[in-house]
Amino acid sequence: MLLVLIRKMVILVEFKKIIDNKFIFFDGAMGTMLQQAGLPIGDLPESYNILHPEIVYDIHKKYIDAGADIITTNTFGANTLKLKNSSYDVEQIIRNAVSIAKKAACEKLVALDIGPIGQLLEPIGTLSFDESYEVFKEQVTVGAASGADLILIETLSDLYEAKAAILAAKENCNLPVFCTLTFQQNGRTLTGTDPLTMVHVLEGLGVDALGVNCSLGPKEIRPLVDKITNYASVPVMIQPNAGLPRSKNGETVFDLTPEEFSREIRTMAQSGVSIIGGCCGTNPDFIKATKAAFKSLSPVKITPQKLTTACSSTKTIIIGQEPKIIGERINPTGKKKLKAALKENDLDYVLSEAIRQKEAGAHILDVNIGLPELNEKEIMIKVIKEIQGIIDIPLQIDSPNGDVIEAGVRIYNGKPMINSVNGKIESMKTILPIAKKYGACVIGLTLDEKGIPNTAEERVKIAGKIIDTAVSYGIPKENILIDCLVLTASAQQKEVMETLKAIQLVKEKYGVKTVLGVSNVSFGLPQRKLLNRTFLAMALAFGLDAPITDPLLESNMEAFHTFNVLSNHDEGSEKYIATYKNDNQKEISPNIEIHKNLKQIIIDGIKSDASKKTKELLTAMDPLEIVNTYLIPALDFVGDQYEKEELFLPQLIRSAETVKASFEVIQSYLLKNGKGSLSNGKIILATVQGDIHDIGKNIVKVLLENYGFYVVDLGKDVPIQTVVEKAKEHNIKLIGLSALMTTTVKNMEETIKALRENHIDCKIFVGGAVLTKSYADMIGADFYAKDARESVAIAQKILTK
Repeated sequence: MLLVLIRKMVILVEFKKIIDNKFIFFDGAMGTMLQQAGLPIGDLPESYNILHPEIVYDIHKKYIDAGADIITTNTFGANTLKLKNSSYDVEQIIRNAVSIAKKAACEKLVALDIGPIGQLLEPIGTLSFDESYEVFKEQVTVGAASGADLILIETLSDLYEAKAAILAAKENCNLPVFCTLTFQQNGRTLTGTDPLTMVHVLEGLGVDALGVNCSLGPKEIRPLVDKITNYASVPVMIQPNAGLPRSKNGETVFDLTPEEFSREIRTMAQSGVSIIGGCCGTNPDFIKATKAAFKSLSPVKITPQKLTTACSSTKTIIIGQEPKIIGERINPTGKKKLKAALKENDLDYVLSEAIRQKEAGAHILDVNIGLPELNEKEIMIKVIKEIQGIIDIPLQIDSPNGDVIEAGVRIYNGKPMINSVNGKIESMKTILPIAKKYGACVIGLTLDEKGIPNTAEERVKIAGKIIDTAVSYGIPKENILIDCLVLTASAQQKEVMETLKAIQLVKEKYGVKTVLGVSNVSFGLPQRKLLNRTFLAMALAFGLDAPITDPLLESNMEAFHTFNVLSNHDEGSEKYIATYKNDNQKEISPNIEIHKNLKQIIIDGIKSDASKKTKELLTAMDPLEIVNTYLIPALDFVGDQYEKEELFLPQLIRSAETVKASFEVIQSYLLKNGKGSLSNGKIILATVQGDIHDIGKNIVKVLLENYGFYVVDLGKDVPIQTVVEKAKEHNIKLIGLSALMTTTVKNMEETIKALRENHIDCKIFVGGAVLTKSYADMIGADFYAKDARESVAIAQKILTK
C-alpha cells in the first residue's frame, strides 16, 4: 500500500515532467459500458455505485486492463441539482464511486469526474454564478476527502460554468485540475466560446491540463485541436466520441471502429496532444487500440504563441499586434449623467454607454463606478453582470480598492484586465495575487511612494520593479501592461515628452505592452479634443499599444484610423475605407443621447427601454403592427447575426428577453381592451424520458415564445405517454423533442413511434448535442433543428400562415 501511495505522489508532483516524456491515457465511456451491462434507458448511471458496485468495478477494471493510466469515477451527474428528485445524495454517490474506482485502479490514478450542472447560468439562464460554485464545491470537497487523485471537469459547454467549477476545485482542494469543453461543429461551444478564448481563460485560472471532449468524433475535433495546441502552454487533452452517432436496429451506434479511432487520434498527437481518452461510444477496445497505436510515439513538445490578451466569453482581443482602443466613458469622474444614473441604479444608461462605445470602435471597455456614497463592490458586480450579458468585447475592471477589483474579476465571464497596480509595496501585495489567481492582465502604473517621477528613466525603473514583482508571483510577462502616466500639459508641459520616451524605453527594455490614459494631457486647456487627438497620434508613434480614450469623439478615432493606415497596421487600408468610404462622418457629441426605435432597442437588449417604447407606440399603432414592424424584424436581424457568428447565445437570449418585455406590454394592452391575445400557434417541447438535461430545450422555448408562439413546456424526463396525451389534449401540430445523452436517444425514437401509432396529426422536430441530420431521419423525425434559431424557422414554416 505504501508503494502505491508513493507512486501516486510522484505522478502528481512530477505531472508536467511525466507529460514531457510519455502519453497519458484516460478511460472511455462509462455510459456506453453501463448500458451494455443492463442499465435501463433513463435510469441514473450514478445509482449503480450503490445498487451494482460490482458492475462499475468491472468496467473500471476493463479499462485498466486495456491500458488506461487514469480512470474516471462514475460521478458525471452527481450534483445536488440533478439528484434532488432521486433517493440518493451527492456524498453517498461520490464516496462509493471513488472507493470503487480506487479499488479497481491499484497503482493507477483516479479522477473525480464532474460534468455540467444541467442548468444555464445567468444571464442566459436562472442559475447564479455563486450557486453553481456551491454545487461544484460540494462535489470537489467530497471527492477529495474520499481519496480522488485529480479533478476532471468535462463536457461543459459554458465557459462561465467552467470558471465556477475550476474556482471551486482550486479553492477547496490541492489536487490537479483538468478541464475539457465540448464544442459544436461550428467550432464554438453552445454559448459561443472559441478555442483561443478557452485556452487563455482556463490557463489563466490555473488548470493543469485542458482540451476537448464529447459531442464530436476525432475527425471533427481535429481543427479545434490544431488551434488549441497553437496557444496552450499546459498539456492538451482530448476525449472524442467514437465518431458520429446513428441508429441501427433501434440502437444508437457510432461510425468508427477502434482502429479507425486510434488512427485519427495518432495524427493529433503530432499537433502536441499528450493526454488521450474516449467519450461516448468508446469501450475498452478503443483505449486498447489507441494505446497500441502510440507504442512508437513520444509527445511532441509544443511552443505556444505568447500573446497579451483580454477575453470576453466569446471574443479574444490580442494586444500588441495593432493598437486597441480601451473605452473610458464608464467612469463617473466629470460625468453628471453617469453619476446620477449610478445613484438611481439606472443600469440601462450604463448599458447604453457600453453599447455606444462598442459601436464607435472600442475593443475593450474600462469599468469604473466608484462613488463615495455608493456600495462600490455591489454596484461593480451588478454592472459587470449586465454589460457582459449584452456586449461581446472584454472588460477592464477599474478601482482603487482591492476587494472591489477581486469581486469584479471573480464574477467576470472571461479574462479581464485589472486597472491597476502601482509601484507601492502595499499596492503590489494587494493586487498582484488577484491577477495571478484569476489569470487577469494587470496594468502597472509608474508611480510609487514618492509619486510620479519627472523623467522617463525613473518611470522605467518603477515599471521594472512592478514587472519583476509580478513575475515573482507567477504572473507571465504577457499578462503585464505598463501605463507610463501622462501629466497635464497645462501644468507640467516638459514632462509630456517624458511619458512618450518612457513608453518606448519600457517596450525596448522589458518587451511588455503599454497602456495610457490619453485625455489626461489636456486638462485645463481649451479645445481639449485637439490636444487629445495630436497626443494620441504621437503616443501611437512611440509604440503605445492600447490608449484609454473616448471612442465617441470622432477626432480621436480619426487619429486612430489614420495612424493604422500610415503605420501599415491596417493592411490595404481596408478598415479605413470601410469607416470613411461614404465621407459622411460627423462628430458625435458624447453628451447627446441617441433616441433609438424599438427595433434597435431589441437588438441592443435594453429591456426597460423596450417596455417604455412599446407603451409609447401603442398610443398610435395597432399591436400586431408593432409586432410585425419592430419585434419580428429585430429578432430576425439578431438571428441572422447569430447564424453568421457575429453575435452569440448570450446576446441572442438577451434580445429575446427584451422582446418578451415588449410582448408583455402588448398582451396586457390587449387584455385590458378585451381583444384577446396574440399567438402564432401552440408547440409542445419536451426533454425525453430518462434525460434530465433541458438547457437546449429552454433556449428554444425562450426564442419560440418571443416569436409569438405559445409553448407547452412539458419539462425534462418526460414519459412517452405524457407526450402523447398532451398532444391530444392541446390538438398540437408541432412537437419539439430534446435529448443530450446518447443513452436517451432511444427514448426519443420511441416517443416518435408512439405519436405515430396514436395517429397524432403533427410534425416533429428534434435536437440535442448527440444528434445529427441523418440520425434525426433514421429515428423518424420530420425535422432536425441544429439550434434554437432553426427551431423558429421550422415553427414558422409549419404554423405561421
